[in-house]
Amino acid sequence: MSRFKIASDFLLDEKPIKILSGAIHYFRMPKEDWYHSLYNLKALGFNTVETYVPWNFHETVEGQFDFEGHKDVGTFLKTAQDLGLYAIVRPSPFICAEWEFGGLPAWLLNDRNMRIRSRDPKYLEKVRTYFHELFKILTPLQIDNGGPIIMMQIENEYGSFGEDHEYLNAIKRMMEDEGVTVPFATSDGSWAQCLRAGSMIEDNVLPTGNFGSRTKENFKNLKAFHQEYGKDWPLMCMEFWDGWFNRWGEDIIKRDGDDLANEVRDAVALGSVNLYMFHGGTNFGFWNGCSARGTKDLPQVTSYDYHAPLDETGNPNDKYFALQKMLKEVLPDIEQFEPKVKTFMEHKSIPLSGKVSLFEILEDISHKTTSFYPQTMEEAGSGYGYMLYRTSIKKETATENFRIVDARDRVHFFIDQKLKYQAYQEEIGDKFEVTLEGDATADILVENMGRVNYGYKLLAPTQRKGLGQGLMQDLHFVQNWEQFDIDFDLLKESHFEKGWSEEQPAFYKYTFNLEALDNTHIDMSQFGKGIVLVNGFNIGRYWNVGPTQSLYIPKAFLKEGQNEIIVFDTEGVYSDAIDLLKEAQFSN
Repeated sequence: MSRFKIASDFLLDEKPIKILSGAIHYFRMPKEDWYHSLYNLKALGFNTVETYVPWNFHETVEGQFDFEGHKDVGTFLKTAQDLGLYAIVRPSPFICAEWEFGGLPAWLLNDRNMRIRSRDPKYLEKVRTYFHELFKILTPLQIDNGGPIIMMQIENEYGSFGEDHEYLNAIKRMMEDEGVTVPFATSDGSWAQCLRAGSMIEDNVLPTGNFGSRTKENFKNLKAFHQEYGKDWPLMCMEFWDGWFNRWGEDIIKRDGDDLANEVRDAVALGSVNLYMFHGGTNFGFWNGCSARGTKDLPQVTSYDYHAPLDETGNPNDKYFALQKMLKEVLPDIEQFEPKVKTFMEHKSIPLSGKVSLFEILEDISHKTTSFYPQTMEEAGSGYGYMLYRTSIKKETATENFRIVDARDRVHFFIDQKLKYQAYQEEIGDKFEVTLEGDATADILVENMGRVNYGYKLLAPTQRKGLGQGLMQDLHFVQNWEQFDIDFDLLKESHFEKGWSEEQPAFYKYTFNLEALDNTHIDMSQFGKGIVLVNGFNIGRYWNVGPTQSLYIPKAFLKEGQNEIIVFDTEGVYSDAIDLLKEAQFSN
């Protein structure tokens, strides 16, 4: 078995090795596509893959662990090893990664006295329970045990959040208790304040830097930090940002391929590098994260293309070939070969075959709870997606004043199933008027659009989603609530035999047959806002504000014979037919 250690160089079996790594997130693509992306990493000439492990992906419900199918991180790492790749694993309880709540499970929020990412014993016990399950998979895959893992990271960019070194050491001890023997690393911004707050250099843990430009300057800062502690260690950029993520309603962010290649050239000359991302993939389901800018939250789009060297679908682009060319110039003995390229199909004018309003089937597709005061989405359900809150309203005057207080992130307000008001983020809380015919049923549909994944807002009450303080009628809060946690897995064929009404959230079904399978994109430009289910799998959110106007459908989610696409649109907008296209669609 091989050995990996850190001296003045990275050493593999006592021989220096330059780590050329690329980030691929197994959790952002179907299992059937892992080989394709890993193969293309090897074809570029790289020798290592890096991945996070998102806690909430594997323990979505407390105490229920899932490492099967698309969540089978062990098979992902074994596939990398079969291709001759080493692995860096970042199993931190927090990952950022533009992922929902930075990888932290929503159920942690139900303990209002727990402090996440800290030495709090209650939090550490939750981490310990998770780690005990996770490392049953990771520990045997270390290089010391004949596996591909050469290094693991402790926490993630902690220097941008806190300076609790007792907490960092607790995480390190947990990993050691689970049998981790490979070298440890931390990663932070490459300036002194960040490095000092987040690193564990005094505990012989390698500090690495995160940046995407000014490579020479950032490596100089990192080296100075090493020297300050008397360390002659190799330099590594753990996240070399080769692109960026995108948010709803903003322009797509891109980076020139030649500019990237020139910066990576400097990184390769000075140290080791991990491209973040090499392949970004897709935020399927409700797993997209959210940025925080002042008082405003900025949810990220479903595509995690990142303008990386492999596009969202896993195909090489101009950046890939610019990097390949540069690497051959700098490292002429590097082994490179032709990358794999996926093909795509189109299937147009798939007709609408059924539609049904949410209110018609709400009881059938929800987990219902009742309470005097409204409960958060985490308290009353899974904490993700959509929850509908229902109460009774007594008419006192012809025109009533209402105010929805402390709801997140987007609301639709109905009186007797008729839409009266909708609001998003900072608009929520404004007073609005509704004319009542008599006593009525009030419904509030609340969408969690993604918790923040970075920064001080991780500790903010705003990360609890749903209806917070509640609904005010005149000057008082309305009480006695029913909460319906919508579970899309409960949808049945028979539900589409029920009724449909205009201007209501509704489901739209499209069925079609395929003789041959291929990758494709569904054009969502004719819809408003919602999600898409392909043969029961939630492929993510769409929104007509852009910049994306389509969703990627890997062929792994399709099947020979009859296929079913169900669109859940909250805006009452739909199309009589849908198109599957070869290329992604954008609004800019």
